[in-house]
Amino acid sequence: YSVGHISGAHFNPAVTIAFAITKRFPWKQVPAYVAAQVLGSTLASGTLRLIFQGHQNHFPGTIPTGNPWQSFAIEFIITFYLMFVISGVATDNRAIGELAGLAVGATVLLNVMFAGPISGASMNPARSIGPAIVSAQFKHLWVYIFAPTLGAVCGALVYNVIRFTDKPLREITKSSSFLKGVGNK
Repeated sequence: YSVGHISGAHFNPAVTIAFAITKRFPWKQVPAYVAAQVLGSTLASGTLRLIFQGHQNHFPGTIPTGNPWQSFAIEFIITFYLMFVISGVATDNRAIGELAGLAVGATVLLNVMFAGPISGASMNPARSIGPAIVSAQFKHLWVYIFAPTLGAVCGALVYNVIRFTDKPLREITKSSSFLKGVGNK
């Protein structure tokens, strides 16, 4: 978040693509952002490989523990949740912006606790591509490219459908007959 004011804190290609599809990020910048995200992940993975000279056959990336389609489904679901939360706290001006990092971090934590043992809980194609490149292990990498991207796009689209409006909350509550009726009783 320390570079949020510079880059929008885009660390995840799935999130960047979802923002572009929902017209909250310019398409012309997507290739450069995705390239930077994958390059950053690859450099970080390479740095860790140099620092920790452990077993060279140990793969630090994400791989399914069982059926790759099960991991695909899990990655889709948890990235959907993550993007839904990001859309709510980062793009809706009615949300409390100061708590965005806490909400996103808590979502990542819960996703990792639930899905980590099954799929590795990547939620981020760059997070999986970097270690795969450094280790030259690409088995089932498609799961971690397509599932998070589809999950993020669907999460952003669903949030936009239920958002209803960009009006501030105080304007919505003024016009809501339900809330007026509750206040009069």
